[in-house]
Amino acid sequence: MKKIAVVYRSKSGFTEKYAKWIAGSTGADLMEGSKIKPEDLVPYDIIVYGGGLYVGGIYGLKLITDHDELLRDKHIIVFCQGATPVRPEIRDEVKKKNFTSEQQERIAFYMLRGGFDYKKLGLVDKVLMNILKFKLKRKEKPSADERGMLAAYSHPVDFTDEKNIQSILNTIGDYIRE
Repeated sequence: MKKIAVVYRSKSGFTEKYAKWIAGSTGADLMEGSKIKPEDLVPYDIIVYGGGLYVGGIYGLKLITDHDELLRDKHIIVFCQGATPVRPEIRDEVKKKNFTSEQQERIAFYMLRGGFDYKKLGLVDKVLMNILKFKLKRKEKPSADERGMLAAYSHPVDFTDEKNIQSILNTIGDYIRE
């Protein structure tokens, strides 16, 4: 039987929600990424890593990407989530920004729709998000996505849905059957 770990880093709870759904559906060990070392992942055959999307970067992903040699023989699945609607061009941009060419070939990557709750952010993230808010407000013709983002500052949004993890569960199933 293959051993599965679901590791996550979450600032406002959306990534954690997805990670718990995945772990619950697979019987995987659930781990908060800031509390483990890369060596803790060695006993696992399948590693699922989830992190929030912040300015195109996946929160805490270096736990995986900086330890290629240690984790080379593992099946690795990475997912990120954010309030941004999931579109192929955005997904491709995030993938290129976060993984080397070799990692893009080897690591299964998924982008899920998450949410945004300004009140749950820490001070640094609030400052960064206020800069974005200022820029969006100054736009002459903001897009529908940008208008939605502005509205989310005062009305939190949660687009998480357990059905969004189905592709990840399918990939885990494929790895188990290998």
